[in-house]
Order: sequence, then structure tokens, then C-alpha cells
Amino acid sequence: MLIPKGKLISIGGNEDKGANEEPDYIQRNNLNFTNLQILSKFKQELHKENPRVEVITSASKIPYEIGEIYLSAFSKLGCTNVESMHIKSLEDAKNPEFIERIKVADGVLFTGGNQVRLSAFFNDSEFLTILKQRYYHETGFVIAGTSAGAMAMSNIMIYSGSSSEALLKGEVKISNGLNFIDKVIIDTHFVTRGRIGRLAQAVATYPDSIGVGLADDTGVLITDGNKLEAIGSGLVIIVDGFEMMHTNLSEIRDGSPLSIENLIVHVMAKGNHYDLNLRKFYAKKLGPAAAEKKKEF
Repeated sequence: MLIPKGKLISIGGNEDKGANEEPDYIQRNNLNFTNLQILSKFKQELHKENPRVEVITSASKIPYEIGEIYLSAFSKLGCTNVESMHIKSLEDAKNPEFIERIKVADGVLFTGGNQVRLSAFFNDSEFLTILKQRYYHETGFVIAGTSAGAMAMSNIMIYSGSSSEALLKGEVKISNGLNFIDKVIIDTHFVTRGRIGRLAQAVATYPDSIGVGLADDTGVLITDGNKLEAIGSGLVIIVDGFEMMHTNLSEIRDGSPLSIENLIVHVMAKGNHYDLNLRKFYAKKLGPAAAEKKKEF
């Protein structure tokens, strides 16, 4: 199996872009919050002072406004070589200018919006083929996605399902994503929108896949195609159905309540790690001071 040389960054949405004049709840109450933390990590992983970044706004219904917001955010990080790609159709994705730009970018970021638009515009395209080739063969190349852009990164993509009805069979709708990573199901805005139910149903449907729920201003850095590191100010929820003992999914009609036995759930914060192949959680290493403090208890 080919191990990717590039990296992925999946973001839960609402990552800080340095534009808030009034601190919101996360900023006031979370000691892990840092301005522009997620986008700073993206820049850091590109290993260039002023990297060439392409912001792909295809998922959004307001692509020009979203593009300007990201250009402004990256400029605060000293990134002035940033452009937006407003690809709004299959034909746009074939544009030779966009193809050439994607060949020389150091990194790309898919914005939020509707993930179905991403799979519709890019699946089976030369554009996506080039991105995958670069991701697998070029060290230092980074593909990031936020909100819808993150949900579309895996082969299995949730595209619909309300939080309140998510534990009724058939209420969670699944389709094909962009397949940068296999056997992972990513959900976003995970805490604020209470999406544990729909990720649980998705994992029960595909128990060989691992669910990754991302809170706002939170993400995972994915290295070697299987090593996750939690980044940002919030939580990453891992839902693993590999040791699931029972589910009534195959026995009930659509609209009936779902039951699942023995889902494994991990809660990760910044610096925690998870190995997708081993299905194993790793806490971040304790520094000397923290280790001494731990001994006191």
C-alpha cells in the first residue's frame, strides 16, 4: 500500500481567521484558543515563508466573499501568494488555468459550504487526479479542508442528516467523497451541532471505517495517511465500530430507532494522537514539569 508523502488537514469549521473584534465563547473560555491557530498550522506544514496557496471555494454559495475572507486571514500570517479558485461546475474544473495553478501550488484549502458540490465538480476529474498524485508523491504538499471541505476528504462522505433524527435508520445520507483517505468518515461542527448520533449511525453502517468528529476551530493533521494529531482549540471525537457487538440496523425499517452495542469512543484534545491502522489512541508526551506534577497526585 502506497504511503502518502503529503499531508491532510481536516478542520471542523469556524476556524479563527483573525477577524473577530469581540471575543466569542471559545476565545473567552478556552485556554487552548490562539488567534489563527489552525491556519498557522497549515502554513507551518508547508515549510515556506510565503507559500503559494490556492483556496478552493467550490462548496460555497458565496465563493467570492469566502475567498476574500481567507485571503485576508492568510495575509495576517504573512502569506501574500494566495489566490482563490471559484470553480462552480464540471466545466470550470477543466479550465487549463486552474489545472496549471494546481500543479504549482504548495498547498490547497477547500472551504465550507455543501460537500455534494465538491464531489459533483471534482470526482473523476483531471483536477482531482493531479491533487492525489501530488499528495501521494510530494513531501511538503498539504491538502486542507474545512467544514464541507473536510467532510469530502474521505471515500465515505456524509451529505445529509439532522442531529435530532440521526439515530433513526435511514436519516443519515452517505455518498462518495473525494477519497484522499480511505475508511474514515469525517463529521464537522461536531459539538455545537450535536452530531454524535449521525456519526454513530454512519460507523454502524460501515464498521470497518473510523468516525472522526471535529469541533469548531479544531482539526486533525493526518500524516502517512493514517496518523492523526489533534490541533486547534476544541475536541476531536473518534468513533470506532470495529468491536461492535450488536446493531439492529439490518433488522429494522427506515425511520425506526437504532441500537448499537460496544462502540468505542475516544475524546482527543490538542496534541493527542490516533493511529487509524492500529485503532489506538496516544496521549501527548508529558514534559518534565508536567510529569513531576502528575506524581504529586
